[in-house]
Amino acid sequence: MFTDPEQHVMERAYQRWAPVYDALCGPIFINGRRAAAKAARQVGGSILEIGVGTGLSFGDYDATTEITGIDLSEPMIARARLRAASGRYPFVKGLAVMDAHDLRYADASFDCVVGQFVITLVADPERVLSECARVVKPGGQIILVNHLYSERGLGAAIERLLAQKARALGLRPEFPFARLAAWAQTHGGAELIERRKVPPFGVYTLVRFRRCEPQSAAA
Repeated sequence: MFTDPEQHVMERAYQRWAPVYDALCGPIFINGRRAAAKAARQVGGSILEIGVGTGLSFGDYDATTEITGIDLSEPMIARARLRAASGRYPFVKGLAVMDAHDLRYADASFDCVVGQFVITLVADPERVLSECARVVKPGGQIILVNHLYSERGLGAAIERLLAQKARALGLRPEFPFARLAAWAQTHGGAELIERRKVPPFGVYTLVRFRRCEPQSAAA
């Protein structure tokens, strides 16, 4: 089993990716990106997108939402700010360089938190998920879209073979869904409400958690 990636490795990787990210990753991630944004629009309201990158997802939201985006990479956020400055996305209200392990927002600040192709890359996914649960309002949702480890069969064998080289590029293909499910069970304040493959090829998985309502004093 591989250890979690170190933060400085990811920072260097995405500094290299920033200039070409839109051209290379835009077409590859488009179906997963749109699926996550559609799910977030159904929640509506204030949305925090962690790992917002260059802001590729801005066009997938609309005026029913208010978007705040964060990313650990300064070069990525610089490009997102340029995209927002075009004036085409007035619902993008804030962008910041920030570590998703330590979100600088008060408890229950957002109706929804979205993580597109990011939860498998952070140094401590469980801590990031717990931070997402902290800043989302009771009844709100955490929406993730990612490639998740196949866990068995030929796909799993190939992913294990490629995993070490993929890490140097800022990727982690061997991350299993079971780890997300285990976090929810341990955390106790979030429940899994959906897990489904994203068409047309099912390469990506959409996962949704709902932040549990606080228990009443009489309960």
